[in-house]
Amino acid sequence: MKDLYLVGAEQKSQVMKDWEQFKKAVVLKLDGKTKEAERVIEYISPQEVCPAHEASISFTAASLKGDRLFACTQTEILVYNAFTHKLKDYYSLPLFNDVHHVKPRGNGNLLVVNTGLDMVVEINPAGRIVNLWNVMGEGPWSRFDPNIDYRRVPTTKPHLSHPNFVFELNDEIWVTRCLQKDAICLTDRTKRINIGRQLIHDGVVYNGKIYFTQVDGRIVIVNATTLKIERVVNLVEISKHQEKIGWCRGIKPISEELVLVGFSRIRPSSKKGKDGSTKYVGDFGVMPTRLSCFNIKSNMLVWEKNLEEYNFNVIYSIH
Repeated sequence: MKDLYLVGAEQKSQVMKDWEQFKKAVVLKLDGKTKEAERVIEYISPQEVCPAHEASISFTAASLKGDRLFACTQTEILVYNAFTHKLKDYYSLPLFNDVHHVKPRGNGNLLVVNTGLDMVVEINPAGRIVNLWNVMGEGPWSRFDPNIDYRRVPTTKPHLSHPNFVFELNDEIWVTRCLQKDAICLTDRTKRINIGRQLIHDGVVYNGKIYFTQVDGRIVIVNATTLKIERVVNLVEISKHQEKIGWCRGIKPISEELVLVGFSRIRPSSKKGKDGSTKYVGDFGVMPTRLSCFNIKSNMLVWEKNLEEYNFNVIYSIH
């Protein structure tokens, strides 16, 4: 297995609202042979692009293309050299709020999933807006004010859609809609993939298939040509864990058989015991934040790597 980049964050130790949870954005580099990891990028957003009170600093879903790692925080796009880990480009626009994913296009532009405003934004290399799509089919500013700096707004919840991942099929732009449990084509509104049943993340295209994750621990595999579901893989059953497995988000197919999946415990609170030990309460899951490798042909859990030993408490994407 090749070396991997794991994108996420280090969590604050005290109880926080879900939009205030993280104190530092982190990228881990995982050695493909030894499975040992190191923190190669740590980042804290400047105050001027954050809410005044209790900002959450996290890398959300990134993209890797050539020697560039395209990462995003809640309000920024950061482009790193994947080998030197040096920052090469930076973008932050007033409409950015709760950004969940960034993806480069072949034309050099960037697609940004601007979750807080229920939209996808296309910007050019100069940082100028080329396109705005409201994922509910409304006008992009029908519910929001273009004169407000949304980077300073802590949250716009409740969202109507909560889009979280953008991908391309034959030059068409698609986005997952978490609350609608589907993926829609923004450039041809007649096209839609209905996933159903549970909240979804991801939308990774690999060898003619689209791999979606559902937060309760399922992979949904869709034929990229027919747009029909071919298989649903229940990772809870395969893993055979007795504990809650955590929030399932982040996927990377490495062959037709092997798939890497991220699970996040997401710890809202910690308490020190009298013996000096730390107890975490209010967990979404019981098991630690980790990277898991599944053989989806033989339906086996091959290996798991605990990432919390690196103070890496939430994982958004795998590259």
